[in-house]
Amino acid sequence: MTVPARIRDFAEDLTAIRRDLHEHPELGFQEHRTAGIVADALRGWGIEVTTGIGGTGVVGVLRGSRPGRTIGLRADMDALPIDEQTNLPWSSKTPGVMHACGHDGHTTMLLGAARYLAETRDFAGTAVFIFQPAEEGLGGARAMLADGLFDRFPCDEIYGLHNSPYHPEGVVRITPGPAQAGANFFDIRVTGRGCHAAMPEAGTDALVAAAALVGQLQTIVARAVPATQEVVLSVTQFHAGSAYNVIPDTATLAGTVRYFDRATADLVTRRMQEICDGIARGHDVEVTLEMRNVFDVLENDAVLAEGMIAAAADVVGGAASIDSRKVMGSEDFADMLQRVPGAYCTLGQAGTVPLHNPGYVFDDAILPVGAALLARMVERRGVA
Repeated sequence: MTVPARIRDFAEDLTAIRRDLHEHPELGFQEHRTAGIVADALRGWGIEVTTGIGGTGVVGVLRGSRPGRTIGLRADMDALPIDEQTNLPWSSKTPGVMHACGHDGHTTMLLGAARYLAETRDFAGTAVFIFQPAEEGLGGARAMLADGLFDRFPCDEIYGLHNSPYHPEGVVRITPGPAQAGANFFDIRVTGRGCHAAMPEAGTDALVAAAALVGQLQTIVARAVPATQEVVLSVTQFHAGSAYNVIPDTATLAGTVRYFDRATADLVTRRMQEICDGIARGHDVEVTLEMRNVFDVLENDAVLAEGMIAAAADVVGGAASIDSRKVMGSEDFADMLQRVPGAYCTLGQAGTVPLHNPGYVFDDAILPVGAALLARMVERRGVA
């Protein structure tokens, strides 16, 4: 593994930054402290800084020593509404909020790349460091785009990475073409007529109708979608009632649909609406379905994916490889890739606890590796 000596020199600084961010996590569009730390660090290294893009987003611009292309690098800053259970000395100090996905690490890696490039200036073109808010399903990428991100900071290419406890430490993998699923989120509200639980005939039971709906929804992928299509439909929330002896007026469901083909996603939505309508008639209740798209399919440019693996090989050698496997998880960097060509890879870390788990622990040993990889993208791709 070849991490530049200068990055190794300040690796302890990166660990300190990451652990500080971990102790003070912030939810999407609330990353005020994090954005302040990022902006102050960038300014301290002589990087031009713009804040408040898409709410709490931060962009830094650094020009190299010679003309060339403009390369964007992106990291996300938000945490998740999870109560941490690691008991580490740097555990979250904010109850119910935790960096359980590694965004504190992504932010720190990008800061490390920015510091290294600012100190060396040994690259062509311009580096644009994009620190994005609200990746976790809240539309942070779309907010930055709506705020003119690439109109104000045009990029020729853009790159990002994600830590992965599912791969060995230091392994870099990337999937050319469609790599991560698009995502729709849905909310369903069932409205009946509440009554005493001892006399259910006096009302119409929203809870029973909603329970039937959960089972029916799970038949869509199995019976309405071709087996060759990669689709997941998951109901993830069910809320109804507040007393032992009351049949509630309402019940609500929520969940997600993941897909790689928009037409298939539309088919799933249509079938969901038809099932909701049928449940409404069969149970004498009202059922409303709200479906909203939150992530596009993440598509890596095939040529630029090869370029990213070549840069990764400069850092991790033979541990960098092309991987044909798609992931049903989603990532809103996909929205940026719809506007600017680029690529997104994973970087393996030590540990087996999965992402989005209250016991998840980020591996600080990969901070200099990720920083070196991101910096190397600018050094390689900025050449005109």
